[in-house]
Amino acid sequence: MDKKVYELLNEQVKNEFYSAYLYMDFANYYADESLSGFANWFMVQAQEERDHALIFRNYLILNNCKVELQAIPQPDKAIKKFIDPLEFSLEHEQKITANINAIYEAAFEVRDFRTMQFLDWFIKEQAEEEDIARDMITRMSLFGADANALYELNNEFGTRTYVMPSPLAQAG
Repeated sequence: MDKKVYELLNEQVKNEFYSAYLYMDFANYYADESLSGFANWFMVQAQEERDHALIFRNYLILNNCKVELQAIPQPDKAIKKFIDPLEFSLEHEQKITANINAIYEAAFEVRDFRTMQFLDWFIKEQAEEEDIARDMITRMSLFGADANALYELNNEFGTRTYVMPSPLAQAG
């Protein structure tokens, strides 16, 4: 595997674990605010992000590459309003999309079609992640100031359940 592609993939393992850490921090905020549905939503999201890290890890191992775990920084977002974690989430997902696009570009430059094919799932996943984040922001902006509507949103988000991502499930 090309050195640059390898380094970016290995870095993405850390980035995905950081995503899980960040979303767990958001879940903690909502739990502290007695919004257990929002806390649940972000805990499920944290599980998904951890799984994404494992998918990248597995891909590196499958390609006989050493996985070098890196330090995960502490989340540093100052949350002041209920909408803040939602806005930070979109910002973060856009950064992750840019990271995945950079890996894809590096793989394309060296004609690493296998890695490009591997990344196709993540490209689709990131489009979905950004769409969901935008929708949550819109809904909070429209309804979050109304206590009854916030209660309904909280209940709705509390119904989210964890589903293992297909690339991890297929790895078995």
